[in-house]
Amino acid sequence: MRACFGVKTQLLISRVFSRPSTAVRWRAVQTRLLCSPPTGEEKPQHSMLRHLTTKIKATGPIPVAEYMREVLTNPVTGYYVTNDMLGPEGDFITSPEISQIFGELLAVWAVSEWMAAGRPEQLQLVELGPGKGSLASDVLRVFGQLRAVLGGASVSLHLVEVSRALSRLQAQSLTGSRGQEAHGEDEPAYRRGETGAGLPVSWYRRLEDVPAGFSIFLAHEFFDALPIHKFQRTQKGWREVMVDIDPEKPDQLRFVVAPSPTLASSTLVQGFKGHRLHDVLSSPGSADLTADVDFSFLRRMAGGGVACLGPVPQRTFLKNMGIDSRMQVLLRSCGDASTRQQLIASYDVLTNPAKMGERFRFFGLLHPRRLARPAPPAGLKLEKKPSPAPLPVAGFTELGLS
Repeated sequence: MRACFGVKTQLLISRVFSRPSTAVRWRAVQTRLLCSPPTGEEKPQHSMLRHLTTKIKATGPIPVAEYMREVLTNPVTGYYVTNDMLGPEGDFITSPEISQIFGELLAVWAVSEWMAAGRPEQLQLVELGPGKGSLASDVLRVFGQLRAVLGGASVSLHLVEVSRALSRLQAQSLTGSRGQEAHGEDEPAYRRGETGAGLPVSWYRRLEDVPAGFSIFLAHEFFDALPIHKFQRTQKGWREVMVDIDPEKPDQLRFVVAPSPTLASSTLVQGFKGHRLHDVLSSPGSADLTADVDFSFLRRMAGGGVACLGPVPQRTFLKNMGIDSRMQVLLRSCGDASTRQQLIASYDVLTNPAKMGERFRFFGLLHPRRLARPAPPAGLKLEKKPSPAPLPVAGFTELGLS
């Protein structure tokens, strides 16, 4: 059975990747990726700085978590609410923006897990923090190529997005003119539409508002942007790092160590602006803030109710999913030298250990039954055989025919 499921996943990959798609859209890799300085400095976000200094003057230094929450998601001046931060001209670039192969492979993964779950009648694709909608668009395109596999399953897309500005970009990419904002504030979905293929798309501010049903959740570069508390070890023990006003420069902020002790571990905080590291306290609201994800903490918080897989390096996951085979097909069919260079450069960024290959990780949360050994068939048992092994999970396992 294990080999059989591996064959099924291989067949999915072969079906999608055996020939170049007529809708291929290659996203060029820019030399500014994560290294070179921006072309020009933007004006500081004075309104956000005023807001933060007023809050600190009233209540005292604030935790890093509160600072991140205000800077990123403040409904008036938050970075995610007011900025177009993605892509070569933004502050950072993500894997789906580099190459559509990334989304294609995740689509195959989603369908293989839907099949492993017994082909439910409903398939909800839920993405947390969907950026410009590039990943969702690539996944849905592959779903369209696998209509025969999905059969009569009811497929829908559900996007959890706090930024109205980004939701408009996502709607433009995914639904075009076939969508509209909700009329009432009480509706769970604040925007609805449908794709050109007729698949319903809904936008939510909270994960809790997504309707119940069999769902595949994607959270690409999502957990690293969640607000975190930062701690520093001192001679007196662990102390929380707070954000305060610099007394020598009232128009600037600084980190300070709280006098009271805490029991937690240190978390590294980074800022990205113009694809390079940026002082996280400079011009609040003008740069993205990220923190290294503590996967062991995610495991503990998930508890015993789910099965955890990984984390595994992005390079390992993509190679297990067949990125090399897809690249060979595309390069053989590509006659344009410039496009070939873009393909090779995109592949290098996604898989090179010195770039995204090792730094970025895949982590899976599955229902415990997914990794349980299948129940033996009922009936007369003439001989005692070992229980069949659990079905392998694509991407986290190298699927072969052996």
